[in-house]
Amino acid sequence: MRNVEKGRTRPMLVLASASPRRLDLLRQVGVVPDRVEPVDLNETPKKGELPGPLARRLAVGKARAAYDRRSSQSNGAGVITLGADTVVACGRRILPKAHDEAEARRTLELLSGRRHSVYTAVAIVGPQVRSGADDQCRHRLVKTTVVLKRLHAQEIDDYLKSGEWRDKAGAYAIQGRAAAFVRSINGSYSNVVGLPLFETVALLSAEGYPAPNGEAPPKGEVP
Repeated sequence: MRNVEKGRTRPMLVLASASPRRLDLLRQVGVVPDRVEPVDLNETPKKGELPGPLARRLAVGKARAAYDRRSSQSNGAGVITLGADTVVACGRRILPKAHDEAEARRTLELLSGRRHSVYTAVAIVGPQVRSGADDQCRHRLVKTTVVLKRLHAQEIDDYLKSGEWRDKAGAYAIQGRAAAFVRSINGSYSNVVGLPLFETVALLSAEGYPAPNGEAPPKGEVP
């Protein structure tokens, strides 16, 4: 199946994520998925699994599962699936999404005044990749280092009341009120929000998806 835009064909893009932030980021650079089809995976880290490998395993799993689901409905021709996962860690300690305010408070208290790392993995599966070995996919892992200011108890209380911490890796949203907590950031900003845009667009281009400016995707541009 192919979509026609302005006289040209392009693959159908399926976003295998329920994150509204990832959808917004893609739209920000002119990439609009044709379908949003989340994949539900067990995100519990394996014993001894590090943050980066965890993010990569989950992103690849989502992209593959979405592609396989599409392939079961058709032959998968003309379809690209995009999966992503974000993991926040202090050192090797993985910080899961908080389930309640108490967990969110503990996470923010841990991050207060400290350096932490945000890992986002992006994975792409499409016809060009699948023409090789069955388990192949294109993927990239991006790491950004963030330092938060020392947070006072009242600041944490007020932030928790906002509800912005819900469904956020690290219990904060850098694109929201928590932006005022960030002392420094080293690396991709969009990576912290949930999707490293430079790497994502490069992966899509390598798989034959038109670059956002409408030009033919350049070869060899995947970093």
